[in-house]
Amino acid sequence: MSEIPAKGRVSEGPSGAASAPRAERVPPGGDAPDAAGTERAESIPEAESGAPSALPEESFGRTDLWQASPPGSIYDYIKVASFSIGPDGAIDQWSRRAAQLFGLPPEDAVGKDPIEAFVPTDLRERGHRKMAEILDGQEWTGVVPFRVPAPDPSEATERSGAKEAEPRAEAPLAAGGGPTGLAEIYVMPTTTESGERAAVCIVVDVRTLRHIETDLAASQAIFGQSPFGFLLFGTDLKVQRTNRTLTSVFGGHVDDHRGRTVHDYLPRHEADRVQGALRRVLETGDAVTDMQLVGPAPESTERRHWSINLYRVHSGSGRPIGVAGLATDVTRRHAAAREAAHARRNLALLNEAGSRIGNSLDLETTARELLDVVVPGFCDLASVDLYQGLLAGDEAPPGLADGSAELRRVAAASAVADVPFLDLGGEAPVSVGAVHRFAFNSPCAHALRTARPQALPTEQRGLVQSTLAVPMVAHDTVVGLVQFSRTKGSEPFTERDRALAMELASRAAVCIDNARLYRREHERALILQRSLLPPDDPEAAGLDIACRYRPGNAATEVGGDWFDVIELPGHRTALVVGDVMGRGLRAAVAMGELRTAVRTLALLDLEPAEVLSALDEIARGLGTPGGVQQGTRPARSARSFGGEDLSEVYLATCVYAVYDAVTRRCTFANAGHLPPVLVEPGESALMLDVPPGMPLGVGGEPFEEVEVELAEGSLLALYTDGLVESRDHPLDEGLSAFRNALDDPPARLPTATPQRPGSARAPSDALEDVCDHVLNTLDTHHGEDDIALLMARVEGLPSENVGDWTLPREPKSVGRAREYAREQLSSWGMDSLVDTSELLVSELVTNALRYGEGDIRLRLLLDRTLVCEVWDAGLVQPRRRRARDTDEGGRGLQLVGLLSAAWGSRRTPRGKTVWFELPLPDGETGLADPTEALLSLF
Repeated sequence: MSEIPAKGRVSEGPSGAASAPRAERVPPGGDAPDAAGTERAESIPEAESGAPSALPEESFGRTDLWQASPPGSIYDYIKVASFSIGPDGAIDQWSRRAAQLFGLPPEDAVGKDPIEAFVPTDLRERGHRKMAEILDGQEWTGVVPFRVPAPDPSEATERSGAKEAEPRAEAPLAAGGGPTGLAEIYVMPTTTESGERAAVCIVVDVRTLRHIETDLAASQAIFGQSPFGFLLFGTDLKVQRTNRTLTSVFGGHVDDHRGRTVHDYLPRHEADRVQGALRRVLETGDAVTDMQLVGPAPESTERRHWSINLYRVHSGSGRPIGVAGLATDVTRRHAAAREAAHARRNLALLNEAGSRIGNSLDLETTARELLDVVVPGFCDLASVDLYQGLLAGDEAPPGLADGSAELRRVAAASAVADVPFLDLGGEAPVSVGAVHRFAFNSPCAHALRTARPQALPTEQRGLVQSTLAVPMVAHDTVVGLVQFSRTKGSEPFTERDRALAMELASRAAVCIDNARLYRREHERALILQRSLLPPDDPEAAGLDIACRYRPGNAATEVGGDWFDVIELPGHRTALVVGDVMGRGLRAAVAMGELRTAVRTLALLDLEPAEVLSALDEIARGLGTPGGVQQGTRPARSARSFGGEDLSEVYLATCVYAVYDAVTRRCTFANAGHLPPVLVEPGESALMLDVPPGMPLGVGGEPFEEVEVELAEGSLLALYTDGLVESRDHPLDEGLSAFRNALDDPPARLPTATPQRPGSARAPSDALEDVCDHVLNTLDTHHGEDDIALLMARVEGLPSENVGDWTLPREPKSVGRAREYAREQLSSWGMDSLVDTSELLVSELVTNALRYGEGDIRLRLLLDRTLVCEVWDAGLVQPRRRRARDTDEGGRGLQLVGLLSAAWGSRRTPRGKTVWFELPLPDGETGLADPTEALLSLF
């Protein structure tokens, strides 16, 4: 044990902290050394506050000062104990507090030497010396370790049936078996009635003092060092204590806030809320957390946001003594939360705009999609104006520099019931669809000129309180203007809203500009495609033809569908329907190239299978820079890398049919296309069994031909897949619907009306009605792809319009051929053609005799023109050459070319055919004079 300090000296406690002299700690009215445990002395009410204070003079005479203190005074926390030592150095009085502190009842302590009883053995000698000094009249205070001696077993047995007056204090056990502790003792010498020296001792448990110091430090930290505003309300809900953090906001000194209520800090409605909350907390003890309050700070109009936490505080005995409030200024946090909410709203709005704007390639639809996003999520009223020039397909709108070009209002939206959009930038409201201009000095025109948003002025008494005019800029080009407006009651537009409005307008502008560019490309491709298609009323010998072409809807690109009607020699007709796989301008261009190739090959009078084979080679060369030669299989293999073809592949399907009006026989060849449909009189529609073959561009596979004899009045239909196929309907269902439409009574054709020989045919109204009926019936099956429909009604060439003779291979056959021709033309009433026909027939028969083989066949065909054919078994094709002036022959084919409208030769299964064609007398093209033609050869 360290040396016990003398009175007034500072002693070291077990924690190492310095302890001040404790003489002043003795409170008035402390626990009297009454062994019987009498009631403690009365104390003043100020003891409730936690610290005793001297009584002011004006306090004397007040009766309320001498009443018993309620539980919870300061002595309940400190637990001051006392005992007295007699002249013999033994304990003669032991208080109840001492019994609680040391854990010994009075009967175990009175009469014992305190040094022997409580001081450890190694410190007893020094303790006895100190006790002697104390009994000699010296005061002393210090910290003393102690132990409680084990009770006498015999005494414990005697008291085994009695209940201890006080519970023993819990303390660690010493080596001797008793509890140990550390006490701060203040010893005051005294004198008994007989004049003997004695001592009175006041004892405080050092551990309790350390706890009180810790509690005071924590309380001081809360009130003095806390960055949050702190208020302590009494039971009367008045402020008892505050800290400097609160006074820094509401002003004044800490003491100036005593006695105030919440109405001195907050507006009335907020103060009533807090007053009610304080009362509930005081009554129920239920804490209130994060109570949000709004109110201005003193001498400021700025709205401040507070978060209040309220909880009830209690005395040491558990009695409620008030309510503590912790106030936190969350204005910045609230502002940050609002900013975060605005940011989330803006991101959600931009995300919605990205998913909803631009789904359509239509300008007006895209503008309406923008308004669907912003109203009412961003504004209450909005409108979109686009330049009229851009809507019309111009590259740049006129007058863009000054912002006064014509605009069309394409969309408007309002979130206010029964309130249309009011145009604040013009002189009068503009309705949707109207074309208008902005005045040169208007804010809207300024926004268009500068490509920057402008805030529009508003009327004080009007409905709108804030309007932004935002130009729609895409690829550095202003395409229009969008106006956003908010009505009274909504927050006005801020800089953040201005940036969001620009982003929304920019996204919509890009979509609108893309839609405009697509519309322009689509229209150009459509113009190109239609320019390559045959006229609406193609004519053919022995056929009544009607056709339809419908492009896909505006949301799809132009396709590569095409059809064609090609007149061949001998009153034969080639019917073609094809479809290039893919869409867009490239598909349209490829379609044009294939259609031109088909016409060229058809004029060579090749068989249908040969035409498709040559067309397949051409299709394979479309996607290569070198053309057809680079499109062959070896060349394509050489251009491959790693098994992948690096060139662009064009695939197409095609049906090619050649109809002979004389024999009414039709030869089909198919390259991966849908089969033709035939409707014979009185029969149901059926699909012709034509081998499909491979699509054009695949190569390597031959094509097969199928020859079908068509009955008079039969209906032949060629079509593309857009008519019968869609993503919502399977192909089989579309084909079945197509056949059913042809079987309907409206599609049945009446009996063909005989025509005068040589008269021009036009498609009958009945056949046109059949096309319209089919398209209307199958309307639900198409719209996603282009549609090409070619329908032909068979009207064979009447037998009386055909003259056919076989001539032997002898010189007399030339004169006989002229005679047959003269008689046939006279019977047809074509006397004006006799001279020219005799001359040309004579030339062709003569060439057949000189250069041909086998018998000679002469055939005259009368339809829209007069066709003369000379057949022989020779394989050598005639070749036109220019004769010299001295040559006696070699001018026959030149003469045929001069006098006929057209001439040529073609191969046949048994040789060749040389033909020429003459226009009819009522035709627009007149006949050449034979005499002048002969003279022109020399």
